[in-house]
Amino acid sequence: MLRDIHPFKALSSRIAANDKQADINREIQNCREEQSERFDLSKSSVTILPNTIKDLTHVRELYLYSNRIQQLPPEIGNLVNLKVLALSENSLTTLPDSMDRLVQLKVLDLRHNKFADIPEVIYRITSITTLYLRFNRIKEVSEQIRNLSLKVYLKKVSHSGGWLFDLGLPENPGTNLQMLSLRENKIRYLPPTVGQLVQLLTLDVAHNHLEHLPNEIGNCSNLTTLDLTHNELVGLPELIGNLKNLSRLLIRYNRLSAIPSSLANCSKLDEFNIEGNNVSQLPEDLLSSLVHLNTISLARNNFNSFPLGGPTQFTSVHSINMECNSIDKIPFSIFSLAKYLSKLNMRENALTSLPLDIGSWTAMVELNLATNQLTVIPEDVKNLQNLEVLIMSNNHLKRIPPSLGQLRKLRHLDLEENKLDSLPQEIGYLRELTRLIVASNQLLQLPRSVGSLTNLTHLNVGENNLTSLPEDIGQLEKLEQLYINDNQNLDVLPYELALCTNLQIMSIENCPLRSLPQEIVAGGPSLVIQVPQ
Repeated sequence: MLRDIHPFKALSSRIAANDKQADINREIQNCREEQSERFDLSKSSVTILPNTIKDLTHVRELYLYSNRIQQLPPEIGNLVNLKVLALSENSLTTLPDSMDRLVQLKVLDLRHNKFADIPEVIYRITSITTLYLRFNRIKEVSEQIRNLSLKVYLKKVSHSGGWLFDLGLPENPGTNLQMLSLRENKIRYLPPTVGQLVQLLTLDVAHNHLEHLPNEIGNCSNLTTLDLTHNELVGLPELIGNLKNLSRLLIRYNRLSAIPSSLANCSKLDEFNIEGNNVSQLPEDLLSSLVHLNTISLARNNFNSFPLGGPTQFTSVHSINMECNSIDKIPFSIFSLAKYLSKLNMRENALTSLPLDIGSWTAMVELNLATNQLTVIPEDVKNLQNLEVLIMSNNHLKRIPPSLGQLRKLRHLDLEENKLDSLPQEIGYLRELTRLIVASNQLLQLPRSVGSLTNLTHLNVGENNLTSLPEDIGQLEKLEQLYINDNQNLDVLPYELALCTNLQIMSIENCPLRSLPQEIVAGGPSLVIQVPQ
């Protein structure tokens, strides 16, 4: 019986495939009759492109992404007016040689296919300005990549049934390829001839296995974006300093131990990100030379002090990330010229104190000082009137200054894992606060003024020594999450907690509660209570 079913299944599949091909042919015929310049068969479960595609010689844009195409028919080369060919998310491993007749092609998108190499024919389509090869299996780039720097004359030649274009002689080199994406492949080496792509604006080779860049990369003088993120680079060539139009240099997560001093010539850089390398110091005055820097990330390196160069390094900077280093000191006046600095991340360093001029950081909006060895929050923190996020978890703080209550824009305050035994009444002035985290301290009680934090949605006071909660907590009408777990002496909850009608999660593990007030239990199905085991 089962053997008899399979022929019917096969027949059914063939019929469905034939129907699909008939549909595609109808679409092609309609496109030809309407003389539409755009033909889109994306997400159409196409497995085979029929040779009738040759009839679409007028089409300028062909979209075939998100199908199951394994190869293209040679007739694709007849589409001599094609400017955009989108083939991403298919199963292509090769391209037909006839594609070198696509002499007007500008954009070729081959992302998410199964190419093990760059098809040779691509190196002959010298009209391409944008080439996407992201997320394939490409292991090497041929020296023929230089061919994509040649501009060609277009010469009309007679052909049965119409006109075709033929290649003419090369013009000036370096007039075509402007965007090259080789991201997420398996490339270990770029040939020196990549330096002949002198009109290249964006080169993305992130997430490969590069250990070195060729010196000739310095000849790509028009580059504005160079993304080398997540490779295995052990050094950068000195000639990288020739890239004077570079605005974004991304070299995160490599194996760099030094940065070339010539990079100071790249004065248009607005982002400098070397996160996840082995750098312990920058060339002196490097950052001072990069006068347009907006963002700096030196995170996850081996710095034990700030870069050399003084306050002028940060004149134009808005954001600095130096987390996960071994820096033990923020130098006095280092940010005295940083009038735009709004975000500073010094998490996981070795800071034991904050500079006396912290009160001058008046543009600061987000300040992360978590996981250091700080024992005191200076009173002058009150001057940071634009501060919205303050994170000082995992330090050695024993006291919160009452002046903290003057930070009226504060929305997020994280003081988890310190040695606090009380909070000042002035904390109630932080009316914009939405998240207050004081878990893992030694708090004996919460101030009644916590009831004034009427915008609070998240309150975590777990792992303390609380014996009760103030009745004023019932005023927190916007509270959605309350964590009071692991307070070993908390055996009763106030009835007023039932007034927190938006409460969705209340964690009470390891609290010796005698009972839950009926008013809280009746709070409705939206109240999720985690009962101790």
